[in-house]
Amino acid sequence: MPLRVALIGFGLSGRYLQAPFLVANPRFHLHTVVTSGSTTPKEIYDWVRVSHDVDAVLADPDIDLVSITTPNETHFDYARRALLAGKHVLVEKPMTATAAEAEALIALARARNRVLSVYQNRRFDGDFQTVRKVVENGWLGELLSYEAHFDRFKPILNPKPWKETPGPGSGILYDLGAHLLDQALTLFGPPQDVAGEVLTQREGSGIDDAFDVRLDYGKLKVRLRASLLVREPGPRYVLHGTKGSFLKPGLDVQEDHLKAGLLPGQPGFGVEPESQHGLLHTDLGGVPFRGTLLTEPGNWGLLFENLYAVLAEGAPLAVRPEQVLEQIRILEKVKSV
Repeated sequence: MPLRVALIGFGLSGRYLQAPFLVANPRFHLHTVVTSGSTTPKEIYDWVRVSHDVDAVLADPDIDLVSITTPNETHFDYARRALLAGKHVLVEKPMTATAAEAEALIALARARNRVLSVYQNRRFDGDFQTVRKVVENGWLGELLSYEAHFDRFKPILNPKPWKETPGPGSGILYDLGAHLLDQALTLFGPPQDVAGEVLTQREGSGIDDAFDVRLDYGKLKVRLRASLLVREPGPRYVLHGTKGSFLKPGLDVQEDHLKAGLLPGQPGFGVEPESQHGLLHTDLGGVPFRGTLLTEPGNWGLLFENLYAVLAEGAPLAVRPEQVLEQIRILEKVKSV
């Protein structure tokens, strides 16, 4: 029987980044969407129930899984209420604004014997999966430096007020830094030390819109950067090791595909253009190599496949909240500097 899902929120994440994967996967049934005053969900999915009452949806015994895609400052409250209602919970990143809140959710999920996970979808980006393959195959020898960027050019303030309002979990560090940190922690685990700074660069902005985070792993140094004032971006990933280097431009194409109406499972979904393939320059088996490394197809649907396997078959959870707790601790530390 498919898992019946209630989606709380129908903005960018709910409408474009999650609903299409839920609908494309027969193991899930998009049962209800909670949204504020919009009939849009039903216009797209005519069978779905639309509600404006979170508590009524949480009390619905037909709902197995609640996915929370509302503004950052609401994540803790909605996730707590869903767990108390006996639902399994998937919460959009950042999981919470503070480590204390994350610890409370983890403890509550354990006490209620419910699954709690976080929508760290960019673990399943094609570019990151390619970087992961390079690292895990040891193609660069001993890795010495890893640099990842999430740069954009958005000098005009966001028209969504909650995106520009200072508060818990606000700003680019929690928005995009949560992705870059999750990727680095997935590859390398907790660092020995953390440093960094957050900046406000756009005129009139009340939140941080740039950051530079440095993770120390001893010989390996990791740098994670983002800014909303980068008009001409360089490589998204730059890796150097004792045997070679890997440079990867561009950004995973799944979001653009979904906004354009290309859906999961359709030909070409998640496949990058050749212009975004990476450059690998190294020594493979004693033979010098310098050439293009094709990007792995991106597939955020793997997160949902894993979530179903966890709930229906008892499989290990791919995105464990304990891992994300370490991320939140680092975000808090950098934000407080």
